[in-house]
Amino acid sequence: MEDLTKMRIVLLLLPLCLETVICYSNGKVEVACGDMTPQHDHVPSPKDPPFTITTDKSQFSPEDEIKVTLSMASSGKKRYFKGFLIEARNVGNLREIVGSFKLINSDISQLLQCDNKVNSAVSHTSDSHKTEVQVIWVAPPDSPSSVQFMLTVAQGYKEYWVKIAGPVVSQRGVVPPPQTTFGGSTGAETTAFSTLSRSFTSEGCGIRKSCLRDPQGCDPQNDTACHFLSFRAEGNGVMFELSGPADGYVSFALSLDKWMGNDDAYLCIKDTDRVDIKAAFLVGRTHPEISSENILKDTAWRLSDGVIQCSFRRDINLQPDNGNRFILDQMYYLFMAHGRAENGLTHRHDRQPLISTYQKVVTGPPEDLTGSRSPLLIKYHGAFMLIAWMSTVSAGVIMARYFKPDWPERNILGQKVWFQLHRMLMTLTVLLTLVGFVLPFMYRGGWSKRAGIHPYLGCVVMALAVIQPVMALFRPAPDASRRYIFNWMHFGTGTIVQIIAVVTIFLGIHQQALLLPAPWSTGVLAFIVVWFVLADLVLEVHRRGVLPIGKYFKNVKIYTEHINSDDKEEIMFVPDENETSSMESCFKNIVLAVYLCGNLGFLTVLLSTIGSV
Repeated sequence: MEDLTKMRIVLLLLPLCLETVICYSNGKVEVACGDMTPQHDHVPSPKDPPFTITTDKSQFSPEDEIKVTLSMASSGKKRYFKGFLIEARNVGNLREIVGSFKLINSDISQLLQCDNKVNSAVSHTSDSHKTEVQVIWVAPPDSPSSVQFMLTVAQGYKEYWVKIAGPVVSQRGVVPPPQTTFGGSTGAETTAFSTLSRSFTSEGCGIRKSCLRDPQGCDPQNDTACHFLSFRAEGNGVMFELSGPADGYVSFALSLDKWMGNDDAYLCIKDTDRVDIKAAFLVGRTHPEISSENILKDTAWRLSDGVIQCSFRRDINLQPDNGNRFILDQMYYLFMAHGRAENGLTHRHDRQPLISTYQKVVTGPPEDLTGSRSPLLIKYHGAFMLIAWMSTVSAGVIMARYFKPDWPERNILGQKVWFQLHRMLMTLTVLLTLVGFVLPFMYRGGWSKRAGIHPYLGCVVMALAVIQPVMALFRPAPDASRRYIFNWMHFGTGTIVQIIAVVTIFLGIHQQALLLPAPWSTGVLAFIVVWFVLADLVLEVHRRGVLPIGKYFKNVKIYTEHINSDDKEEIMFVPDENETSSMESCFKNIVLAVYLCGNLGFLTVLLSTIGSV
């Protein structure tokens, strides 16, 4: 009899249990309206949700209708979902459910009453496989300024995502907050992934927020080539904005020095049609170590015209176990870099990182910061090599080849004028080359493995530049029979080293550490070379008598016309040899002066460009 009684109780309770189980598959989930958490006795999935939620409008007026679409993303193993719950909430108070819904397809969706408001939520009607759901949201007459759509989606009993942050729509005339499309929970413990409704702007740089930009003064809202970082303190956290054109990722790091390594880094990595925002730590010149701790809040992103943009907020002070995260109320150098990424793995940055000129307190007063992509030592390296092999060496060559006979009797410190000038210019070339050669090794701390053939050619130039003056020390006397051997060796070695140096400089201006703007910088450098060749050619033609300026005056006929007569008197003017030599010397001086002025002008342009990169 007792067993029979227990059997009857079980039979009476069984329909209630079945109803409870079936109600979730039927979408009757009013019990979950508040926290939007299904009663599955499992924790939500930690993976990024493979769904997108979009709206057909970003602005509205009271009583307007907005189409809301929930659909599967292009990636993911499962191409369907079973259950869902969609709500609209007040951005100013995310606990408040706002407005009502209308159905587009009642076969897969149904209306719910949440927060004692009729038709204030939408859920599934069955656990059938779905790839897309569309509903209509109706704005109430007393709608708040901004509304955010929230949803919970389930692919199975154990695999579901809770309170996914969706798009933000705002009333017309209201500046919208960052617009959310998909991500994790919006709770205080986790991070919401969002999309930005508009591009970042440089407005307020140095006034309301600190900015680091490349090119200096650019605006990411109007210039797609602008690399942009801004940050401002907000309560106990700092809000960061990062933007720039890139194939795979944009990033920035906080560093105690100007050398990559032991840095607190943050990356915005493009993954097909979305952006992953990660915190990482750079141990050295290797792949960043992605943090397993989710310490970023209010994350948002945007992809447009090849530009990656992301924003997030980070607490100034973190828990002690986040040892690789820097405290934000201290001084750091700011690094900004970009590059390629494949399957979530970042590659070496495409260009040298932009590094702030000086250290900055992240939570300090707003500043419009300056920075450089080229280290100071590398800038000096490029400047010294340009001056040496594009200016002083060419002037020294011209002086030795064409100005020997111009001061036959004048000496400086016991040597001919032309020789002293030639030796001074060549000594300066060697000294500049020596100093410039050492600087990259001081910066790198060794040999660069990523500079291609450039450093190898540089070593050849350095060796030949030292051999030349050593060879000159052992030159035979001018009247010695072996003098012509020295002359040809000295001329040949000098010409070879000059050609190799020019090639090395052309390769150098395209190195990552000193990347001058192309193609015009290459054109200016090519013009300097052509300018020297033209000057050398004119002087060589003149020396060989093809352009004998002095002889022009030997056949000049001067006619004087009498005022009262038609007679003409022919007068022949024939200058002496000294006057002819003076004329030719004057012509060479003019050519040299014109060459030096042009060389100096174009060299100044390149040097100023080096200073600005």
